[in-house]
Order: sequence, then structure tokens, then C-alpha cells
Amino acid sequence: MELKNNSTIGIVGLGLMGASIATALLLNGQKVVAVSPIVSYLDKTAPDRIRHSLEVCLQEGLTKKTPDEFLKNISYTSDYADLKKCWLVMECVSENLAIKKGVYEKIEACISDEVIITSNTSAMPISMLQNHCKVPERFFGMHWDEPSYTSPFLEIVCGEKSPIEVGEQLHAIATQWGKEPTLVRKDIRGFITNRIMYAMYREAFNLVENGYATIADVDRACKNDGGRWMSFCGLFRYMDLTGLKAYHAVMKDLFPELSNQTTVPKLIDDIAKADGNGVSNGKGFYDYTPEEAKKWKETFERFSFDMNRLSTDYAKRISDIPSKKNQA
Repeated sequence: MELKNNSTIGIVGLGLMGASIATALLLNGQKVVAVSPIVSYLDKTAPDRIRHSLEVCLQEGLTKKTPDEFLKNISYTSDYADLKKCWLVMECVSENLAIKKGVYEKIEACISDEVIITSNTSAMPISMLQNHCKVPERFFGMHWDEPSYTSPFLEIVCGEKSPIEVGEQLHAIATQWGKEPTLVRKDIRGFITNRIMYAMYREAFNLVENGYATIADVDRACKNDGGRWMSFCGLFRYMDLTGLKAYHAVMKDLFPELSNQTTVPKLIDDIAKADGNGVSNGKGFYDYTPEEAKKWKETFERFSFDMNRLSTDYAKRISDIPSKKNQA
């Protein structure tokens, strides 16, 4: 199978991630067909969110084009039949198998067998999801970051029935979008980044629930240590930079003592069951007034632009350094 990239991409699901991905694609010259069965998302929520993101991208110097120049390349619809013009359709609906299965049925009823379908899932194995498609070989994972338009992150995930060569073509196309994509050649639940991050989350809960530190203590420790260097060089490069043998010595004693809990921590379970959802409703690990929640959202948005500029600058500084192995 060879991809027939005609630059028109469909997005099904226009929540936070769907709108963010649409913005990223528009910024990189793609045409977008945005599909949602929720009328309010089509009429106001998604269009307002995408316009705002494009306005901020202009203000922050990420583009010189006005939002209107980009918005002429996106159409909003509730009709899946409008996807027939797309070479790639991205599913961005909630992490619910029944909902996803229904979406795949509607997508496949309207597109040819050569069109690629991807899922933005961060939790469900691609090998499982592709078995709910009539043409499983054309199904891949495309796991984006938020905000998608400032982060170079993108995981392209092959399921058991996904041809590697098509994954490689998607990888090359994503690179043209300005991403630094990772091709996950062998499917595993959580892919790469989430497996690493959730191991960190688990240990963080273990430290708080057992009285070693407060929530704020753990946040400060992560922010002021790993949060500083991970964006520059990642895990393995950092060990190289700071002395590999020291980590080897520590692992012998520390690994046996790290948490291997397999159940959801009580701390997050209690908050979630009480309908806590963080800044979106003011109830999370911290409490937020509406003003505080708004300020955190705005500051995170600004931070993402500043980090994009800084990481891009440092990536240029090291781009000409030759390396002999482990490159991809």
C-alpha cells in the first residue's frame, strides 16, 4: 500500500484534542474536514477554540498568516460522507471502545479501502482497535500531544496487522508537518511516552499516599529536576551526560523498592469519583477558583509557546553533532 496524500485530512471528534490537532494540521498547510455529531461543537466550541489557537500562534510568531487565511481550509460537518475526499481520517473521540467501534463503522462506510484511519488513543492497543475495522491493515495509531501545534511530539503506532512500510510513510509525512515523530513498530499498551509517564505517576502516588511527601512537594521535585532537563535531551542522553555508571549503581538498590502497585491509587480514585476534573471544574489535586483556573490555562498556553521556541533553538545547536549509533 502506498499513501496517496492529497493534503485533505478528516478529523472525527472535535473536543480539546481534535481541535488542537486540526490547528496543527492547518498551520502545516493541510485541508481539514472536521466531523462531529455534537451540534454545539460544530457551531461554536471547536471553531472558537481553533480560531483562538490560530490567533495566539500569530501573536507568538509561530506563523505570519492570519487565522482567516487558515480557516478557509477547514470545513465543519456532521455528515461522515464528507470524508470521502480525505486520504487520511483521524479518530479523536473519547476512550470508549463502543463509541470508537461505532465511529469506525461510520467512517468505513464512506471512504475507500485505501484511505488510512488513525486513532489518537493513548490507552487502547492499536492491535485491538484495528480488529474492529473491516480493513484492519489500514489502521494505525497517531498519538498527539497537547497543545498539538506547539509540540514536536507525535507517536505513530503500528498494530499487529499494520504494514511497517506504511507506518514509515506516515512517519515521513509527519516529519514534513514539523514533527519529530516516533515510529512504534511493535504495539504495546500505552506506547512509549505514556508507559514512562505512568510509571512516574505511580511512584508519585506511592510517595504521597505513604507520607513521604505532599502533592506540592512531588510537583516541585519533578518541576525543578527532571522537568528541566528532559525537554533538552531525554532519559538516556541525560545518563550519558551526567555519568552512566552512577545510575547503574543506584538501580541495583533502588529498583526493588519502587512501587509495583497494579490498582488505581486511592488518592485519584476518590477525587475522580467525586467528579473532580482539575482546572476544568476547579476540583482536582488542588482546588481552583474560576479566576485561578483561567490563569493556569493561559499561563500553560504561553509556556508551551516559550518552550517550543527554546527547544527549537537548542535543537538547532546540536543538529550538526555527529553520532555513531542509536539514531532514528
